[in-house]
Amino acid sequence: QVQLVESGGGLVQAGGSLRLSCAASGRTFSSYNMGWFRQAPGKEREFVAAVSRNSDSTLYADSVKGRFTISRDNAKNTVYLQMNSLNPEDTAVYYCAAERTPVVVTSQTGYSYWGQGTQVTVSS
Repeated sequence: QVQLVESGGGLVQAGGSLRLSCAASGRTFSSYNMGWFRQAPGKEREFVAAVSRNSDSTLYADSVKGRFTISRDNAKNTVYLQMNSLNPEDTAVYYCAAERTPVVVTSQTGYSYWGQGTQVTVSS
């Protein structure tokens, strides 16, 4: 099993940047594909980005492509989400997730382990 704790959320003005971090417990972090999802008020949770175990594959939602970057540091058991050019539509609770699937996936059902989430609010 793996436990996930997100941090780095907060309030930022439109056009600004934030970097989210997700720290994982355990000694097997490098065996998990990692994903970021978000849920805005009144909306379903949606895929944002994902990275494979050894960072050789990344996936992004169209809405964040070119603005967000997912990365990981297996030595630090941490996955990051660098978010640039933020706009109010990015306001949501951001969750990281982990799973030992053979390939990186974008579906929520492909992830078994979830963090508690961190709030990101972008003001206009």
